[in-house]
Amino acid sequence: MTMLDDRTTAATWPAAYPQGYAVVDVETTGLARDDRIVSAAVYRLDAQGNVEDHWYTLVNPERDPGPVWIHGLTSDLLEGAPLFPEIAAEFSARLDGRVLVAHNAIFDWQMIAREYARAERTAPVRQRLCTIALSKELSLPLPNHKLESLAAHYGVVQQRAHNALDDARVLAEAFRPSLHTAAERNVRLPLLECRPLTEWASTPAAPRIGYQASYHTNSWRPSRKRPPCPHPNPGRYETDKPLKQGMRVAFSGDTSIDRELLEDRAFEAGLHIAGSVSRLTSLLVTNDPDAATSKTVKAKSFGTPIVDEAAFTQLLRDVAPADG
Repeated sequence: MTMLDDRTTAATWPAAYPQGYAVVDVETTGLARDDRIVSAAVYRLDAQGNVEDHWYTLVNPERDPGPVWIHGLTSDLLEGAPLFPEIAAEFSARLDGRVLVAHNAIFDWQMIAREYARAERTAPVRQRLCTIALSKELSLPLPNHKLESLAAHYGVVQQRAHNALDDARVLAEAFRPSLHTAAERNVRLPLLECRPLTEWASTPAAPRIGYQASYHTNSWRPSRKRPPCPHPNPGRYETDKPLKQGMRVAFSGDTSIDRELLEDRAFEAGLHIAGSVSRLTSLLVTNDPDAATSKTVKAKSFGTPIVDEAAFTQLLRDVAPADG
């Protein structure tokens, strides 16, 4: 495959392509609607994907930092960091007039949009581009759609995975050759509209029976029965492959993210939430695989794969569609 080189000019670039990009990565306290950003990084790129500058900040989430074992940011590190409203103007200046680019862009965009809404501001973003979607458009020969796989494909070295600044750098370096390949083939970029939130309910309803809290905050939601999963069970999860819609996932033990919120996110991704472990279970999620609970004992006896919560939340970012 012949890549376009640095001599490619705007005159030969597809006219429909944007004139600037903001490659973004945010680390957060979790995956739920009420979770917060703890760090953010932006690499600004020109129309051809060349780096113009970069910016990074910690953000005080005003709450428990969540999965420290993923992002490495403790309460002590974040205590003196600026609040989101204090960095919103600088963040806006970096995003303004550009396409937001991220790996699993819907996640980063939703977290950013919610932070702006809490701050009673609007993010200056009109379009986003997901590099997972772009790699699929280009039919890149990746074993999966993790950032590390995309980076390895282009020979980009990761230094600190789940550090917002390094993840944004890695993505910026991998996005440029992807963008050039798309231009060379005249591939339509998978741009999607961003619709900013215009309001945010900052005062949750009082807790009632049948509700559970997330991270010991005052965020509440009702317990309820979910509809059945519409996808057939494709079998067990295989290491280094993505989850697939229809897989039966069971949970055991405590989770840092409220269990119901974590199950909601899994259900929304197309997974079947199993209340027990059987030979049909695709995966067991537990932070204590050595605990002698009935689920872990059964999972081990059946040979059911077991992953921890951190690994599972990463897998949730790229769930493969069900077989047609």
